[in-house]
Amino acid sequence: MGTATGSTFDTDTLRLAIEGNTGNSLLALYADDAEIRIIDRNTQPSHPKVLHGRQDIAAMLDDVYSRDMTHTLDQCIVQGDKAAYSESCEYADGVRVLAESMITLRDGKIAEQIMIQAWDE
Repeated sequence: MGTATGSTFDTDTLRLAIEGNTGNSLLALYADDAEIRIIDRNTQPSHPKVLHGRQDIAAMLDDVYSRDMTHTLDQCIVQGDKAAYSESCEYADGVRVLAESMITLRDGKIAEQIMIQAWDE
């Protein structure tokens, strides 16, 4: 994967952060005023869950990374100040989650993210 764009968004760093054991490395990739919109079965497109700023994002990442599950960065494409990536996760009991994200970069940090996720039921 390697470094992409002049704003030094490094996809290898993204992989290490996603596949790590805590959300701290991933949180470091977000701008202070970043926003994430999450769309899934419970928070549908007309009413997505919206996280504002690193404090909200940190709370979500702490919750996700406290669970007994693995995370894998499957693909990542960066073009200019936009990137998209696929992430697959698996809980210890075999339940799988797939998340697709489109992100906007500012100064090498994630400024906006739209995440669409689905999981086994």
